[in-house]
Amino acid sequence: MLFRNIMVPYDGSKYSLHAFKIALDIAQKYDSKLTVLTCLAKPEYRGVWYYDSRYTKAVLKKEEKAARENISKMIEPTKKNTDIPINFKIIPTVRIADQIASFAKSHKIDLVVMGSHGRTGFDKMVLGSVAHGVSQKVHCPVMIVK
Repeated sequence: MLFRNIMVPYDGSKYSLHAFKIALDIAQKYDSKLTVLTCLAKPEYRGVWYYDSRYTKAVLKKEEKAARENISKMIEPTKKNTDIPINFKIIPTVRIADQIASFAKSHKIDLVVMGSHGRTGFDKMVLGSVAHGVSQKVHCPVMIVK
């Protein structure tokens, strides 16, 4: 099986950086295109008396700027040392795992390489697991690295 389009969901953690390095190695071996996807958690308001959408937009704008700078610092040195096409996309969303799965389907991703924080027990129950959600919803192979 050839992996022409590889996606790395990137959240700025050391786990997602490790996943990026592994995905880059795979992309070099298969002469693939690499896409780095960052999903910004957009708040979901239900049953509140007042909410200011201007505040939400301002926070998302700051988060997007920080994410763009972080990803650029990671990608730029890599682009200079390799001819692998690397692009990135930043998407605000309420449901991160669903957004990653949707992006993978719409962009015909052949492999998802993502990091896992390795939460267990109560932390996993309360915080959820994006990696688990993606592995259940996406149509292509998923490599989860720690």
